[in-house]
Amino acid sequence: MDDRLSKSEIGKDAVQEIVAAGASAVGEVTTIITTAVKDVANAIGGFATDVFEIRDGARRATQEFHEDDA
Repeated sequence: MDDRLSKSEIGKDAVQEIVAAGASAVGEVTTIITTAVKDVANAIGGFATDVFEIRDGARRATQEFHEDDA
């Protein structure tokens, strides 16, 4: 019995491994990009929250200043 692989079987196996490796790489890159987009969105959201809090604090301080003048 001959257990050697034919050229076409070797070629098929090589193509199968290439496709699997490519799919894995695409999956990894997609995960990296998805995580980066999520992190950027969270950073921008946190910054916006800080801006609102600073603005409200400045508004309250201005009101208190004018109330003390009156």
